[in-house]
Amino acid sequence: MVVPEPKVWRAARPHVVRVARAVKPGVVRMTHAVKPGAARVARVVKPGVVRVTSAVGARSSRLTGSTKNLTNLQLTAGAATLGLVLSAGAVLAAGPWDSTGQRTAERDWAASHGHEGGADHGRNSGTSSGTAQGAPKPAPSAPSVLTGLGGASGADSMPGGDALAAVLDPLLEAPALGPRRAAAVVDVKTGELLYGKGADDALTPASTTKIATAAAALSAAGPDHRIETRVVLEPGSDEVVLVGGGDPTLTAHKDAGGYASLRTLADRTAAALAKRHLNEITLAHDTSLYDGPVLHTIGHDDNLAPVTALMVDEARQNDSTSGTATRSLDPPADATRAFADLLEDRGIKTAKSPAAGPVTASKKAEEIASVSSAPLSTLVERMLTHSDNDIAEALARQVALAAGEPASFEGGGAAIKKELKKLELPLGDIAFADGSGLSRGDRLTPALLTSLLAAAASPSHPELRPVLTGLPVAGFTGTLRTRYPADSTGTGVVRAKTGTLTGVNTLAGTVVDADGRLLSFAFMATETPSRDQAQAALDKAASALANCGCR
Repeated sequence: MVVPEPKVWRAARPHVVRVARAVKPGVVRMTHAVKPGAARVARVVKPGVVRVTSAVGARSSRLTGSTKNLTNLQLTAGAATLGLVLSAGAVLAAGPWDSTGQRTAERDWAASHGHEGGADHGRNSGTSSGTAQGAPKPAPSAPSVLTGLGGASGADSMPGGDALAAVLDPLLEAPALGPRRAAAVVDVKTGELLYGKGADDALTPASTTKIATAAAALSAAGPDHRIETRVVLEPGSDEVVLVGGGDPTLTAHKDAGGYASLRTLADRTAAALAKRHLNEITLAHDTSLYDGPVLHTIGHDDNLAPVTALMVDEARQNDSTSGTATRSLDPPADATRAFADLLEDRGIKTAKSPAAGPVTASKKAEEIASVSSAPLSTLVERMLTHSDNDIAEALARQVALAAGEPASFEGGGAAIKKELKKLELPLGDIAFADGSGLSRGDRLTPALLTSLLAAAASPSHPELRPVLTGLPVAGFTGTLRTRYPADSTGTGVVRAKTGTLTGVNTLAGTVVDADGRLLSFAFMATETPSRDQAQAALDKAASALANCGCR
């Protein structure tokens, strides 16, 4: 249920905006101090969260672009304008905070608008009625990302090109950004290019490639698509085959956190075998869904496991769920051994298949068990928030499968480009050598990235919404958690995908400017002399947009 905006709040909004802008720097600092207590209060008042959030969240979230700042700005502005009663309501609207600093209070509001997304990116997500046991609910966990579309309106409220250039040109000419840089800023509501500096120049995008991969996957397969891992039994035999479907989030951990569980798959397999009076089997694995080389051109690397259709926990050799980690050299074999151990624990004796390597299950093989991944929308959000390369390459192959292309690096790249063309986006001289952005053969333009982000906000493309809800929040989540200081104007307001390779730094995302206008931006720089200095320069440029009326 969506609660209509109260008349008193509608009348008070202009005053709230002015007050909130005045107190914003202090609010950022206050957030860190009050968060623990707010979380405890929120757990008590959770039933009232959705109603209050729907009433006051739409405008207030523009002021911060962040779940943490939203709570305190509502509290401060509401106290100044509507008194302590509305302030108390704003505190209720905060909703529970998850471990990554994101908020879940807007779940019902977002779901009522038909947006897709995942409730959480961690292992403690909620459950749903989906096929994956404990699968995260398909609703955004981040604050509203379309606030600017319902905020200031009309052509007069848009930033002017000359004014934007006066602000951005000096920042983007910083020596830290090297000799080659390109940029674009687009008004999301109208799609108008407000600022361009080599906007059509195709440069190395690094991990901002994942924005394109995400959009293509959501468009081709749909936000509700799930990736299935199956177990089949060859007819008239005791040969069981573990068939990979391309889900890198399949997990062997006891707490699956809403992702597909290898333990659940073992439970179902053991039960099915018991019904057939089979307690001794041979076990093989099938990875034939994917084609081409399993190794990325970067070779064995802690940033990416060998890309195969069957792996467990992204083939990580530790308990991490994001970031770099030592990876298995043979993910399918390790996954099969882990599955065999789980079957043994359930009374099923296993012997290794006589086949020296993977097999291809016959078409007559009977499926006896399966598990499904979290919805594609959840995988997209996790990929974008944590810049997850394994999920990115898996999603590129899902696009390839949907497009009838080989499920390989080359096929995935061709399929992504084909899907973006269907979305009628400005492709220009772009190229995809992979889905993750680890390849220096990738080429994207600021014009394409900003157009993709604007399309994700468009009412005509609700399936793309997770592209926005998955973006890291400056100073709070994912790869932007530590990049923005508390007193930065971009903290909690900028939401953007980062990109980093040696000598390459990029940033692309959305920001609500000082007049309440939602903008998409893309800043790209190559041949940068210092990673840290280049990142700081890009962050400063994005923060300048947040602080800019620029008319």
